[in-house]
Amino acid sequence: MRHRIAGRQLNRTCQHRLALRRNLVASLFEHETISTTLPKAKEVRGFAEKLITLARKGTLAARRRAIALLSDRAIFKQEDGEQVKAGTVIGKLFSELGPRYLDRPGGYTRIMRLAKRRLGDNGQVVLLQLVGKDEPAKPKKKAKSAEAAPESTAGAGKNDA
Repeated sequence: MRHRIAGRQLNRTCQHRLALRRNLVASLFEHETISTTLPKAKEVRGFAEKLITLARKGTLAARRRAIALLSDRAIFKQEDGEQVKAGTVIGKLFSELGPRYLDRPGGYTRIMRLAKRRLGDNGQVVLLQLVGKDEPAKPKKKAKSAEAAPESTAGAGKNDA
């Protein structure tokens, strides 16, 4: 019985699940959008959000903890037909992604279901994206009670006359 066992098994061993999670999150931070199956995306989303929360802190201890959880993979770019090292995943996480989400209290990822299915097993394919790359943070809505209070006092003056 699976009482009180959290997480998905994904038909993999413990070490394979850990490697899969690290690789998917590193690819997400590198490319900011990845295509994967729905169960993998749901499993990876929480891990990615915890790492972004660490990056928001920006301390040396947070950076060391992120390296321990994720490992530090190099990012390469193609320039003139050759691969050139453009930084590391942890470097991008702490220099670009952490400051981007300073004002956001959570919810750094988005899962968008695609219409197509995987060819081999007909699995649901989704896009796992980091939110807020092109869109600004939404302003907070004002409390309705603060807006309704002036209207109720204006109506009270009519009954006095």
